[in-house]
Amino acid sequence: MKLRKLIPLAAAVLMLCTACAGRGDKQTSVKISDAPAGIFVKKVENLPDDFIFGCDVSSVIAQEKSGVVYYNDEGKEQDLMLTLAENGVNTIRIRVWNDPYDEDGKGYGGGSNDVDTAIEIGKRATKYGMGCIIDFHYSDFWADPNKQMVPKAWKDMDLETKQKALHDFTYDSLKKMLDAGVNVTMVQLGNETTTGMCGETKKSAVCKLMISGGEAVRKIEEEYKKDILIAIHLTNPESGDDYYAFAQLLKEFKVDYDVFGTSYYPYWHGSLDNLTEVLKNISEKYGKKAVLEISYAYTYDEGDGFGNTISEGMTTAAFPYAVTVQGQADSIRDVTEAVVKIGEAGIGVCYWEPAWIPVPGTGYDDRFPVWEENGSGWASSYSSDYDPDDAGKYYGGSSWDNQAMFDFEGKPLPSLSVFRFMKEGASTDVKIDSVANPSYIVRIGDEVPLPEKITANYNNGETTEIDVTWDVDRSQFEKLGSYTVKGTAVNGDDKYDVTAYVKIVELNYVENYSFEDEDESMWKITNIDDVTSEIYIIDKQSDAVTGSKSLHFYSTSDEGVNFTVEQEVKNLKAGNYKFSIVMHGSELTPQEIEIYAVSDGVEYKQSLTISGWTDYKYPVIENIPCESGTITVGARVKAPSGSWGNLDDFVLAPQE
Repeated sequence: MKLRKLIPLAAAVLMLCTACAGRGDKQTSVKISDAPAGIFVKKVENLPDDFIFGCDVSSVIAQEKSGVVYYNDEGKEQDLMLTLAENGVNTIRIRVWNDPYDEDGKGYGGGSNDVDTAIEIGKRATKYGMGCIIDFHYSDFWADPNKQMVPKAWKDMDLETKQKALHDFTYDSLKKMLDAGVNVTMVQLGNETTTGMCGETKKSAVCKLMISGGEAVRKIEEEYKKDILIAIHLTNPESGDDYYAFAQLLKEFKVDYDVFGTSYYPYWHGSLDNLTEVLKNISEKYGKKAVLEISYAYTYDEGDGFGNTISEGMTTAAFPYAVTVQGQADSIRDVTEAVVKIGEAGIGVCYWEPAWIPVPGTGYDDRFPVWEENGSGWASSYSSDYDPDDAGKYYGGSSWDNQAMFDFEGKPLPSLSVFRFMKEGASTDVKIDSVANPSYIVRIGDEVPLPEKITANYNNGETTEIDVTWDVDRSQFEKLGSYTVKGTAVNGDDKYDVTAYVKIVELNYVENYSFEDEDESMWKITNIDDVTSEIYIIDKQSDAVTGSKSLHFYSTSDEGVNFTVEQEVKNLKAGNYKFSIVMHGSELTPQEIEIYAVSDGVEYKQSLTISGWTDYKYPVIENIPCESGTITVGARVKAPSGSWGNLDDFVLAPQE
């Protein structure tokens, strides 16, 4: 089908005003704020006038019910939607869950975003001239690469019946939204559907469901004489081959869609150059547009007594920008530029939950009843009837408050203005914005190289070296473990707190043991029994144990995965050794997974079973005698279709 063209914002607003007038609805005029930036913003060249600057604020209703108040740039209480529009945001994305309530009507949390809630949010966005992206999760609660659960009402349906149910739900929901006056400009068929959708893991089934959803959208388009873009949504663009394979599969199944959407979080998802290349290739080959979901932290502080997804203890290499307000703005600006570099197909970015700030209260216990009653935490205890193994255990507040674009009191951060300043650029007073926090992995017995000078980063992108002193007891490094070392950096009369992260690890004779190095030649990966497994090194800090990389596998075929990965270690002294790895991944069965070591013609092995993401397994083989000086170490993985996992930290150490 011929691609729809995105209606420029001004035209969309004009059409919307005309439509609203017939129903007696009022359109509120929005003037872009002329408040100063407070940040440096480098101009994005060739930025289209109709570029989508979106924000997903799906939790806003639950937040406001919980007492959260939002302010404008002048410090006055104001509708969140108006403040966003004044800062250049022209689109609001809204997630939709089928039935996010237990049998007693208690909400699962995370905004409890049913269709009626989406309509309430959408009408407010429409009032201020913004378009709305409707993000159907096709689940009763969170859908992401680690969780694609079928709605309760569809649990026992076969695929054909589920297709019809999905079609009807999509059609009926959109009809209700449009009849209510919501300016729907794009519909997303599933959320982060990299590993499945709506309880289905086979790509063929996912494609069929997407076809049904797309048919519903096209039917709505025809009936309402309204252009609506259809988007699919994946994550992990650093795995470019996976994207190309899925795009080809969508073509083969003749899935009707316009936009190839992806999540891109700088902590986890590779370089911006790779992002542009992958999406540009898909655009050119398949004729699709691209929109990104993004976010970045502005502080390590935690505001509601509930831990954050992004915290100070993470590997510092995971943060390509300073964790400051300026760093947050820089990340948004650079991601926008990466999308623009795709060409005409790069149509927008969408910031995820910039308003999910702490609800009023003095601590976890004070806020907990509010989260439970209003659904303003990421999950409530009531979600246990649907998702007992995750949300039902770890329910609580917002893990995203340090990635918001409003401070903990509801006042907009200067970084929010980045959306309105990217077209022309902006500046502010030059000052040191952050100092580098170094990170070291040191073998026990080696010197920990704490520096005498540290890099200081100015808010205009320039750097300088300043003196630093450390408050350190080096005797602690005589034991294995992770340590933080506090320091003070000095620049004239100004002082800055610095933290060095030090991990003391045992001796290890495996080369490139955590897959961080570019050279992978020491590793031998072999597919078994002609099963073609998808195996590659992934640069995603949340999947790694050490550094940001690990060996990732997943199955795209009915045969599942069946492979070995091994390394031959030579020039060892005669003696005893122990071998270990760290592994986590899907719990699909049957599994045949083991680590092994071959020394002097004898194989030693240890089996294991993986049972979930970040549920780390630490198999160890001890007392491996070696006289020849050579030991081959490795892992064998055999698992069914739909399986996935990560292997990291291959360690061959001497054992006394």
